[in-house]
Amino acid sequence: MADLLRKPNGNTGKVHDISPDSAGWSYVGFTLYRLHPGDSASEHTGSEEVILVLVEGKAAIQAAGQDFSVMGDRMNVFEKTPPHCVYVPGASDWSAVAETDCTLAVCKAPARGDYPVQQIGPAEIALEERGTGTNLRHINNIAMEGRDVAGSLLVTEVFTPAGHWSSYPPHRHDEDNFPEMTYLEETYYHRLNPDQGFGIQRVYTEDGALDETMAVSSHDVVLVPKGHHPCGSPYGYEMYYLNVMAGPLRKWRFENDPAHHWIYERDN
Repeated sequence: MADLLRKPNGNTGKVHDISPDSAGWSYVGFTLYRLHPGDSASEHTGSEEVILVLVEGKAAIQAAGQDFSVMGDRMNVFEKTPPHCVYVPGASDWSAVAETDCTLAVCKAPARGDYPVQQIGPAEIALEERGTGTNLRHINNIAMEGRDVAGSLLVTEVFTPAGHWSSYPPHRHDEDNFPEMTYLEETYYHRLNPDQGFGIQRVYTEDGALDETMAVSSHDVVLVPKGHHPCGSPYGYEMYYLNVMAGPLRKWRFENDPAHHWIYERDN
């Protein structure tokens, strides 16, 4: 079996520390901190650029010599309000001191170009709908390609209502063949509401060489090195996930699984 499902290593502090080396790929890193008031986190970005996402809670952020003061107003991720985020360039230091219980995601990819440290959101982020019927979900586009704020990173949040599907119809972005498709590694950081819930994610290739179906719990991370990767949220449980993508080109181009593309054609 592929090692695609990563469980948190605890309930406080640095609960995920996924690097390209530990993931077995080349571009995406993901770290997650769960902090109590007064707890701190800090890192040096080195050769990577970073987008800090305050998933929930408040923290005082400093990055690349700038003091962003206390950020965050979403105390529970399922409020669905836009997150407070900070882009941090390569060769820079950042730190966060929690003002409340908070969850801080650190999205990482190779530093490219010359992008300044800056706050991203919440003003520029608006909740959007995608899909129809039980394929309806809600999107906070934090740093997709329409916003020229990073050299590598693509970052977005998705809220999937109970009983709905997401990242669906199944699609893949695992070939460096722009403009038809771009190669993008991807992580999914999952949350469920109520918290004791579970969701389902399948990661598979059309030839069957990779075919893993996982039950995901709150604070789990799923790695998507290649293939299609749909999610399902069971009746009674709302699903959130934070996506981090990166590859040779900062563009998101994908192809649906031909077996299920008829759903996209019908709905569009």
